[in-house]
Formats: sequence, C-alpha cells, structure tokens
Amino acid sequence: MPSPHLPLSRRGFLMASATAGAALGLAAVPARAAARQGPFGRYGSPAARPTPTTLYVDPHGRGDFTSVQAAVTAATGSGWTLVIAPGVYRETVLADTRRTEMTWIGAGDGPRDVVIVYDNAAGTPKPDGSGTYGTTGSATTTVRGDGFTAHRITFANDFLRADHPGITGTQAVAIKVQGDRSAFHHCRFLGHQDTLYADSNAASVFARQFFSHCYVEGDVDFVFGRATAVFEHCHFRTLNRTDLSGAPYGFVFAPSTEAANPHGYLVTRGRVSSEAPDGYYKLARPWVPSSSTTARPMLTVRDTWLGPGIDAVAPYANMRDAHPWQDQRFAEYRNTGPGAVVTVPENRPQLADEQAESANRATWLGDWRPPEAC
Repeated sequence: MPSPHLPLSRRGFLMASATAGAALGLAAVPARAAARQGPFGRYGSPAARPTPTTLYVDPHGRGDFTSVQAAVTAATGSGWTLVIAPGVYRETVLADTRRTEMTWIGAGDGPRDVVIVYDNAAGTPKPDGSGTYGTTGSATTTVRGDGFTAHRITFANDFLRADHPGITGTQAVAIKVQGDRSAFHHCRFLGHQDTLYADSNAASVFARQFFSHCYVEGDVDFVFGRATAVFEHCHFRTLNRTDLSGAPYGFVFAPSTEAANPHGYLVTRGRVSSEAPDGYYKLARPWVPSSSTTARPMLTVRDTWLGPGIDAVAPYANMRDAHPWQDQRFAEYRNTGPGAVVTVPENRPQLADEQAESANRATWLGDWRPPEAC
C-alpha cells in the first residue's frame, strides 16, 4: 500500500525507474503521461484521467521529466508534488512565487541519493556578458513560493575557491528559501560560503521556515538571512580551510532579522561539529545589509552541543563595526560541549529560565504547523 504521506510509494517509483514498463498505479498520473503507453501505464477515455497533481522526475527518462526545473516549470499553480528519483541533477532550479504549496520528495533511502547541485558563485560571470551573478543569483535552488516542503534531498553548491583563483566574490548559495511556511525534513545543504540562505521575499515580509533533522556545512556565514527559522535536531559542520593561516576561519550563523520581526533564528537540540582546529570558528556574527539598515539580527541557540571548533571565549564577532553584535539579539540557553563553556560571561548572553519558556517552535511559527516528515 502507498504510504499515507506519499502520492505513490517510493518503492513503486524506484521499481518503475529500474524497469521500463513497471506500473506505478493510476493515482495522480499526469495527463501527458497517461496519454501514452509507458512506465506509468495508460488510461482509457480522456474523461477517466484524474486531475494531475504529481510529476515524476528521473534522470534516465523513466519519469515525466529528466530535470527538476522542467518539472517545476510544468507544475503551474498550487498543490503539486514532485517525486524525484535517485540521481545527481546538475542544474539550477527556480520555483517562483506562483508555485505554492509544492512538495519535493526524494525517492531514495536518504538525502544522499537525490542531489541538486551547481557551481555558480557571486563573482561568476554570466554567459551573456551582463555582469556577475551576485549572491542571490549564485543559488543552485531558489524557492520563492509559500508552502514549500522538501523531504530527503541534498541541495548543494560545489564551487571551490581553489578552482577559481580569479573570482573574488566567493559567496556560493546552495539554496535560497524566501517563501513563508517552508519546511525541510532530513535534507542536506552543502557548500562553503553562504550555503543556506534562509530569507524572505521582502524586508517587510516575515517568512516562517522549519528545518528538522537536517545537515548543513560550510565556512563563512553558511546559515544566513532574515527568515523566522527554526532548526530542530540539525547538525551544523564547519569545514577546514587551507587558504587561511589563522583564526577565525568563518562563522556558522549570520542572521539579518528585521527589527520589526520578534523572531529570527532558533536553533534547538542540535549540534555544531568541526573539521577545523579547535576554536577556529565563531558561532555567529550579525548581518545588517546596506540594503536594509533597519535589521536587528536575532539568534537563539539552546539545548545544543557546541563542539571544540567554536571559540568559547568569544563566540560572536562583528560583521561591520557600525553594528556591534552586543546591540543585536543574540542569546543562548543550556548549551553543552567544549564550545559552550562560559568563561567570559559578557561574551555569552544567556536567557533566563522564564525567557526560555517561550523560546520554542510554537512561539516562532505561530499558527503554522509544519507538515510531518514522510
């Protein structure tokens, strides 16, 4: 029987991907696929065809599309599900604001099986000669529509500084998420600088995002933006660097929360590990972008294990001296591990117990209940 969380069982789709002609059943098959004989079967009269809500992506041509972007382009409107077969999809993908309530499901055993990757950086020249991509344009995947959910997918940007010594703009985004009510379950986000851009569609718009049991790696500001984002049971890993001779190598978080937004980033029951020498990373620095001087970044890290890679003496730093981190909204609560040891109290603001009571998912996300993992 199909899983209650999936439009069709993963097993069914993988069987169809492995063997041409294997039937996936009749539920939610796109009309284009239904009109022909193939791995998705064939209907009788056109009147018998159901309304399409699911598209199947397979790099070997055994689905409806071989690329994720092609499927997204075909999924006009609201409520579509993309079931993505195992494979490496080397492409950039944009799901614009018109594509709402969209779900992407990696049809593998885990996020390593389905990888969406590209290698643009902020300083990469555009092919048409119109300049460089910039940070936003470097994103491998961009999600602007509200109500987006992803399960078991790796979003990556594999740009490497060493391979491009002539490029100075080395921000290379794996995914930029701007829509409200965006959820990610058991996903991976891989990159170096600016890996996960958790943002919103405008400074005046508060975008709620939820990340559960996810893995994020990078070196400089690799979780950043102005979203209201909750990270539960997530693993953040700082990378080693050979291009620098001393600390700091980088920063895990760089929130740019608007001052009018009462909730920025909340990290709870996670862990921060490192490939770098002990103390070579800062936990965070505030980002007050020149385009929005009304930002007052907010980060709360609680009940999280901080490994030795984090500088316990001075875990926070300034991005710009005009906006010192002490003037922002940074706080911790009951963190553990060698990177969480409080040696200089003024460098590690702590929540009081009564404040910590409201530092939770329900407070951050309000009336939105994220969909469960499938």
